[in-house]
Amino acid sequence: MNLFQTFPECIRKTVPINVKSDESLRDYFNHRVISYESPIGCIGIVAADRDNISHLFFTQNFTFDQLPDLQVQYPVLTHVRKLLDRYFAGGSFDTAEVPIRVDCGTHFQNEVWNAIRQIPRGEVRSYKCIAEQIGKPKAVRAVGSAVGANLVSIFIPCHRVIRSDGTLGGYGGGIERKRQLLTLEGYQIVK
Repeated sequence: MNLFQTFPECIRKTVPINVKSDESLRDYFNHRVISYESPIGCIGIVAADRDNISHLFFTQNFTFDQLPDLQVQYPVLTHVRKLLDRYFAGGSFDTAEVPIRVDCGTHFQNEVWNAIRQIPRGEVRSYKCIAEQIGKPKAVRAVGSAVGANLVSIFIPCHRVIRSDGTLGGYGGGIERKRQLLTLEGYQIVK
């Protein structure tokens, strides 16, 4: 299996240039990635450093070992795992509790992601609403692109962004997962 295909394109772009082979890639990620088995599928979590995560994504074939020393090297992974346990058990938390460091977003993407983090659990906003909130009311399509480029699914809750007509729109983790996440949060899907 080609390990570079295990990760979404946005993560592969962040791999250092000197990591070129499957073996060096496995070595690089074995020291900063865990998988989390959720009720809606396997989630990969990447630590940016000891205190922040940089990526959270859904994956089908996650092949990395769960090394016990990751909890010591990257305590943020233990923290995020506990938050996900709470989330999938129906509990809530403020997305600001999640230490995120995303180094590759544009200024516009970061504005969109910050606006998305402010959407309360159980509520949704339209792409148009987000565009208006960040002061760029004509940038609805660009907001959609920024939402699609989100690197930290669930914690930057892009599943809470829907179309103005009330339909769900797209989701990087698949439309069924978006439906499941919104249902878990108590949002009543009408369309």
